[in-house]
Amino acid sequence: MPSPLTYRPEPGSIPTQPGVYRFRDRNRRVIYVGKAKNLRSRLSSYFQDLGNLHPRTASMVTTASSVEWTVVKTEVEALQLEYSWIKEYDPRFNVKYRDDKSYPWLAVTVGDEFPRVMVGRGAKRKGTRYFGPYSHAWAIRETVDILLRVFPMRSCTNGVFKRSAQIGRPCLLGYIDKCSAPCVGQVSADEHRAIVDDFCDFMAGRTKQFTRRIETEMYAASDALDFEKAARLRDDLGAMEKALEKQAVVLGDGADADVIALAEDPLEVAVQIFHVRGGRIRGQRGWVADRTDDGGTAELVEDFLLQLYAGVAREEARDVVPREILVPQMPADAATFEALLGDLRGSRVDIRVPQRGDKRTLQETVARNAAEALALHKTKRASDLTTRNRALAEIAEALELEEAPLRIECYDVSHIQGSEIVASMVVFEDGLARKGEYRRFVIRDQEGSDDVAAMHEVITRRFRRLLDEQARSELRPGGPGDAESGPMLVDPDTGRPRKFAYAPGLVVVDGGAPQVAAAQRALDELGIDDIPICGLAKRLEEVWLPGEEDPVILPRTSEGLYLLQRVRDEAHRFAITHHRSRRSKSMVESLLDDVPGLGEVRRKTLIRHFGSLRKLRAATVEEVAEVPGIGPRTAAAIKGAVGDAPAARKTGVAVDEVGDGPEDGTAGERGGR
Repeated sequence: MPSPLTYRPEPGSIPTQPGVYRFRDRNRRVIYVGKAKNLRSRLSSYFQDLGNLHPRTASMVTTASSVEWTVVKTEVEALQLEYSWIKEYDPRFNVKYRDDKSYPWLAVTVGDEFPRVMVGRGAKRKGTRYFGPYSHAWAIRETVDILLRVFPMRSCTNGVFKRSAQIGRPCLLGYIDKCSAPCVGQVSADEHRAIVDDFCDFMAGRTKQFTRRIETEMYAASDALDFEKAARLRDDLGAMEKALEKQAVVLGDGADADVIALAEDPLEVAVQIFHVRGGRIRGQRGWVADRTDDGGTAELVEDFLLQLYAGVAREEARDVVPREILVPQMPADAATFEALLGDLRGSRVDIRVPQRGDKRTLQETVARNAAEALALHKTKRASDLTTRNRALAEIAEALELEEAPLRIECYDVSHIQGSEIVASMVVFEDGLARKGEYRRFVIRDQEGSDDVAAMHEVITRRFRRLLDEQARSELRPGGPGDAESGPMLVDPDTGRPRKFAYAPGLVVVDGGAPQVAAAQRALDELGIDDIPICGLAKRLEEVWLPGEEDPVILPRTSEGLYLLQRVRDEAHRFAITHHRSRRSKSMVESLLDDVPGLGEVRRKTLIRHFGSLRKLRAATVEEVAEVPGIGPRTAAAIKGAVGDAPAARKTGVAVDEVGDGPEDGTAGERGGR
């Protein structure tokens, strides 16, 4: 364990201005980001007797091997830079709040010509206005269903919308007056946009103007003896009141506020927030986080406010940042946060602790929710951590490893009768998939390779890259990659991990003794003797080790065997996905080989433009001719070549790949911490 005194900067060299500092470990990975009003005072507090530091802070400073800082002009700039670096480097010792579940949003696609209202989850998209988040999807769907009779905007999918426009008849919602049917021209785009704007205003809390307007119109219709219209308006008014009943009035003054409460223990913290708009609860959300330093409640509140609001785009800040934020304890830099959020919102934002009345009562309710969320999370996590730790321990014991394999890499080869041979590498850390570190390979020797030869090539390429990265780090002049500190695993300029830079604790190959022998031979040829290898054969789920005549048999109920199966199956799935993508691209290329005047460059341009054979077949001659370098005559020849061909199965994005690369980034594949 290194001593912080080995990298302590001279006290006089540290400036006294505001700034942001970064601690790095011996591999140059950023492990902690912090800000300070006075850098010298703050950094000096880390370099004292370890016995005087909180255990988590002591762990951080002993893990680090260097510290650096950046001076800024104001505390607001320091806050913004701290947020940017935390998002960029994902430091392990910073508190990172994680959603304890996925919350549904009510979304209106205001960027479309005919906006659509829908309920969804996940990341926000540009050109869409969001309301919520809400606790239950069914509740908000029921509310939307009620409001559609008052605000008959589009709620159908793009496919239904286009089909109705083609046949000239609206869908069921258009017939029952829950949609104004812009698909068939019953209302213009401007008229539909006015309906959408009214719906958004109502959901944003500006409800009184609508209820008053409908009441006025209802009485006017009654006075004019138009009782049918008056009855319809009466029903609309009832629908609006029913929708409002689902959102309880909690603050009688119609306040716009976010009410935040925490539940803490020595290891973790849970945060709950109620979004109150117009005095009514419009949404609820929860987070949990590991406590990584000795900060108290005020510091936890500060970290939470930074992560919740600092990344909000200016165009949506008015809806996201409220006029008032109620917290359990004031952060040390409350004035700085108020200045930052006020600048985002464009008006004053107050942060305060409620002392009495309805706001104090509401925060106590939020605190009870936080306590319940923490108790539930600890119950689930205890089970998950126990299972994963037991699985890693069983693997280490069965394979006689010196320590549990915290990083496991698994490799699989995929092909059809020796054609389009590809391979995959998947990574599990602490028993969980790290999809952001998956890699895929195209086998270079397509003619003379089989499963065994392909496995040898993949292992050779992967670990030769590891040796190259280590050698490059060691040759860096004055850098940390020397014999004492070890190789530099992180790019010193960006702070991001180098590709293939981390050595696994265990290599798993999909296959039996031949594949394991090939992988071990590849490591031997590279001079690597400290990375264990095993193989998992599908037939009997046997675990094979290099040089052993008999496999290791793990019990069917073993958590270790189950983890190895998950790793193997994930590698197989990823390899199959890559292979299907390559096969689809290859089919298109083979059909285009005989088209006169279509060379390799223009063929690749055509494939990149359409992506798949199905899209190319569906395109018209004019659309094909719009591709750069493709004229009308060549486009007609292309359509003739692919017109009668069987459609390739669409499995993903076709990639023109000749070497190693990360996975393609399709939905659900990219990951990270």
